[in-house]
Amino acid sequence: MEEKDFYQVLGISKNASADEIKKAYRKLALTYHPDKNKSREAEAKFKGINQAYEVLSDPKKKEAYDLYGSDTFSQGGFQGQGPFEGFGGQARTGRNGPFTYTYTTSGEEGADFDFGGFSDPFEIFEQFFGGASPFSQRQRRPSYSLTIDFIESMHGTTKKISIEGKDQTIKIPAGVDDGSRIRFADYDIVIDVAKDPRFKREGSDIISEVKVPFYKAALGDTVSVSTIDGQIKLRIPQGTQPDTVVRLRQRGVPHLRGSGRGDHYVKIEVIIPKDLSAHQKNLLKQFEEESKNKKGWF
Repeated sequence: MEEKDFYQVLGISKNASADEIKKAYRKLALTYHPDKNKSREAEAKFKGINQAYEVLSDPKKKEAYDLYGSDTFSQGGFQGQGPFEGFGGQARTGRNGPFTYTYTTSGEEGADFDFGGFSDPFEIFEQFFGGASPFSQRQRRPSYSLTIDFIESMHGTTKKISIEGKDQTIKIPAGVDDGSRIRFADYDIVIDVAKDPRFKREGSDIISEVKVPFYKAALGDTVSVSTIDGQIKLRIPQGTQPDTVVRLRQRGVPHLRGSGRGDHYVKIEVIIPKDLSAHQKNLLKQFEEESKNKKGWF
């Protein structure tokens, strides 16, 4: 069987970030999900998309895939291959609705199915879009999606929602990420975190940029910087270079489990003016003349 290129399946590069992998999956899953796409090839594409996403979204599986290729995760691929030796089982085939699939079992009576190293092909879809899949082989808890602001995800929030005609109060803990699933009494809530143009989340850390005029970078100054806790004053040292990164300790994402927070990294973007007045040009020329008597500007 021809080896699959999971990066090609999702249409991404090998250097794609976790967020880019997730976005590519969402787009393709919506396109080829059987509820939306009735074409003949949709079934195979949808299953392939799920397989590719589950491997590439898991750091350990992604590392194994990069080393050994997709055969490591294929039918029977866990039987005596590389680092997965001893995880194999008996291969079986099943059918649910219009779909057929292949899975392995551990050989134990009543053991859960292992879909060739992947979860149920429809499980991932539920994590993003909510609601139990009509094609799932086992009964699942109902799930519902809830969108919150980025800042709400950082500090936690309480939302009042209506589920099946009943008003419910949902408490969202600080530090939840996009796609987080929160279990309640008899249903799950899948969190959709809205983007904030000021911040980018990388695990437990926050990344942002601040624009500084070139003269402030050269002379030094104090500027105002947005954090998830509000505005703070950040000192720009004299002679700060473009793309300098300043670390703000313990100002990142609160840890969901345990205390502490990640860090906030502020990247300094030095702005060079495009339009200068005649006086400003003369000042820079004077600076240039004085600099000729030195070994270098800096």
